Amino acid sequence: MQAELDLGESEAIALATEVHADLVLIDEQAGRQEAIRRGLKVAGTLSVLDEAEQAGLVDFDEAIAELQRTSFRVSQVVLSEIREKRSR
Repeated sequence: MQAELDLGESEAIALATEVHADLVLIDEQAGRQEAIRRGLKVAGTLSVLDEAEQAGLVDFDEAIAELQRTSFRVSQVVLSEIREKRSR
């Protein structure tokens, strides 16, 4: 595993590979790139929340507001791109 990945990302990728997971949840860019390089399908927290809202499970904007009160960080550019995609 590449040295720039933290232990959690490395373990998530290793486990996803071992169990032939359909998807691995990783938000950090380096981890996402490594997972994709290894042939894994990757989703981030925002895409999971988007799908959860489509299923009627959560309110996307409320969930983002809650996340932003924690240590979770997302750039405004990425958030704007997701919101633009969702409005189509």
